Formats: sequence, C-alpha cells, structure tokens
Amino acid sequence: MEKDVLGISVKFEFIPGLDPEFIPFSAFIESYLQSAKKPIAVALERDNRSIQVFQTYIHGTEMYKAADRLYIERIVKCILWTRGGYKLYICGDYEMYQFISRVYSEGGTRSFDSDFMSQVYGRPFCVIYCEYADRPTERQSSIPIGRNLNGCRIGFDAGGSDRKVSAVIDGEPVFSEEVIWHPKTNADPAYHYAGILDSFKKAAAHMPRVDAIGVSSAGIYIDNQTKIASLFLKVPPEDFQKAVTNIYIDAAREIGPDIPLVVANDGDVAALAGAMSLKKNSVLGIAMGTSEAGGYIDQNGNITGWLNELAFVPLDLAPSAIADEWSGDTGCGVKYFSQDGVIKLCPAAGINLDEQATPAEKLKVVQELMEAEDPRALGIYKTIGIWLGYALKLYKLFYNTEEVLLLGRVVSGPGGNIILEHAETVLKTEYPNLSINISLPSEETRRVGQSVAAASLPAI
Repeated sequence: MEKDVLGISVKFEFIPGLDPEFIPFSAFIESYLQSAKKPIAVALERDNRSIQVFQTYIHGTEMYKAADRLYIERIVKCILWTRGGYKLYICGDYEMYQFISRVYSEGGTRSFDSDFMSQVYGRPFCVIYCEYADRPTERQSSIPIGRNLNGCRIGFDAGGSDRKVSAVIDGEPVFSEEVIWHPKTNADPAYHYAGILDSFKKAAAHMPRVDAIGVSSAGIYIDNQTKIASLFLKVPPEDFQKAVTNIYIDAAREIGPDIPLVVANDGDVAALAGAMSLKKNSVLGIAMGTSEAGGYIDQNGNITGWLNELAFVPLDLAPSAIADEWSGDTGCGVKYFSQDGVIKLCPAAGINLDEQATPAEKLKVVQELMEAEDPRALGIYKTIGIWLGYALKLYKLFYNTEEVLLLGRVVSGPGGNIILEHAETVLKTEYPNLSINISLPSEETRRVGQSVAAASLPAI
C-alpha cells in the first residue's frame, strides 16, 4: 500500500480489513525521515527539572512545510502524552517554534493538551525557542514500585466499566471479585465512594486483618490524591475538590486509620503486573478497557514518573479518523485500543448493536460472537491486531521496551489471541529487526492481574 500524505509517499504492507483508510503514523515517520535532513530537537520539562529530549529532522523547505508541521506537531503530541510536562522547547527552527506556539496556545487546535498539562503540573504551559546547539540536556530519574508481597493486602483496580478487588495473603490471592459499575456517567461522588468502599470491605472480609491497601486507578495521582481522572468526568468541580481529591484516602481510613495506602496510575500497575508475571523489566503494559492505559517499568524495574497516557497518543493520520470526545483530536489510541475501538468497527463488520446498551455490554456481544467463531467478530480483532502492530512500532520510539503485556477487557477471550497474532505478523514482516515480544497473561491475570499487582504497591 502507498498513500500520499502532504507530498510524502507513505508505504506500508498491511491494510486493516475493516479500516481501509488507516494510515499508520509510524509508517509516515519512516517515509518522511528518508528525505528530512535538517536537525531539530523537541524537549519537554516536568517536575523536578526532569527533561526528555527527542532529536530528529525536518526538511525546512517551503515545499515540505505542511509535512514538516504535521510531523513535528504529532511528535510533540506523542511526547506530551507519553512523558508529560509543562515547558516545551522547540530547538533549531524558529518558524516551527512559532507554529507550535500557536497550535498549543489558548484557542489553538491543541489547547486541550496544553490546558491539561497546566492542570496536572500546576504551572502555565509554555513553549520556548532555542537554537539546536543550545538544546537542553536530558535528565531522567526513576523510583521503585510495588513487588511487596508480605502480609494481608487489598488490591483494587478501578476501571471505567468494572471495578476489581483482590484479597492477597503473602502474594497469593484468596479472593477476587469483579463488579460492573458506571463511574463515568455518575455526577454524584457518593456513588463512586460507595463502590470503592464496598470492594474494600468485601476483600477485607476474606482476611484475618488488613496490612496494606494498593489502588490501581485511571488518572493522575500525586500523594494518593486524585488530580485528574476520567472516572470522575461528570463530577462537578466543586464536588471534585470536596469528595474526590481524597476519595481513596477516605475509603482506606474506614478500613483502618493507619493502614498504608498507595494509589498509582492503572497503566503503571499494568506494567508492574507484566514485570511480575514475566519476571522481567523494560516492560510496557497496555490495558485495553474503557480507554487505553499505558505504563512502563524501566530496565531497573522502576517507574519513571512519565504520564504514559497512550489514549491520547496519535497513531492514525487518516483524514476520516474518528475524533475522541474529550480532546477533540483524531487518530488517537483511545478510539483504537478500547471498548470504543471494538464498537466503532461493528457497522463495517455488519454487527448491529443495541444503542441503549452500555459500552461494556456492546463489547460482550462481540466477545460472544468471537466465542462462536463468527467471522464478523474475527474481522474486528484482526483489524485491531494490525492497528496494534503499527502502534507498537511507534511506541518503540518513546519506550526502551522489549516486552509488551496486553491486559484489559478487550483482550479477554479468544479475541485477544487474534489481536496478538496479527500484531506479531505486522512486526515480523514490516520490522524484522525490531525486538518486541508481546505477551498475553492467563485469562485470570488479564481480568484481575492489576488488582493483584496493586496489592503489592504499599510497603509495610
């Protein structure tokens, strides 16, 4: 397949059967860099003066101005959502700096992204220019996470469609439960609190005592406090501050006033689950559920403090790519590796779904069809597998990973094996020298692995 994108001939071999307009950003990058020769650097600074530097090339000519802008804007978007930060440096091309400044300013097409970063880091988002020779020096740090297995522990995994909890004694789960809930559509934080506390209490009832509580939850958490989380999307700002910021802290206190608590992003816990099950490091965890959560355990077995919000990382340049409801951007992971990714393919596959059903119920219909070896469902999982193969090539640019673990509802059942098979085919055919091993844990680990890994977060 060969497609023209702003004068760049993008070549790639696999066409997703149910998404023929798909143009992988990873394939665009390879084609684009064959002729781009002008050095440029993009750097991003976040807390503790940690800085990530991405060095690359552009054409720097009038002929390829549109392609240059597309490439750098998408690279900036990737860095923002994989790393996180509030101070963006464009180094080596002043015209590109001016363009990115407009795009990521108030009222710009990526104002959602810059506003989000300002909220996360509590500082105004800014774009700074410097010469390429004066580009910042990279500074990174990491901290240990989890793997504490002693004692009686509660592990809780808060997803957008279900909440999972495990009671774990000396590393062995003695009780696990999965409950459907609808946190994203409820504005009353009392609903969320009641569900969290109910899970905590059920796990506690299966142990002689509770020594620690670990929580895996979508969103951004600092000192166990909720900063931003899609789970509480409908909660009004005033109620968020009063009832959501300390929601896990308050629920843990009801179990015991002095019980150690650690709340971590669900993507990091997914990666931790992978590192623990594989007994390896340099693991990228991808949880495909209500959204696409990412997490990364580095070569030392630590977490990096990166944002790892793969849901907003762009992977498709097709003009027809669907926009996500939150950011308004198109072609980002949330619409590919999530329940929404499955659901959006159903019309093309010829599967009719009840419009009144919840996303989780719609996904279940497709999974049941897959269990029955329905070719329509098979086409959906093949398409997702091809998407994933090209996405993993892109993720490799930002993560030094050789192990990828897939978790979440979307990869549960036989469909997960189809996704893995077709992703591997793309990688082995298109990128035979790329070292990536994709793993699917056991069915039980796929569904409750994060809650068990979460239990290991606190030290006693």
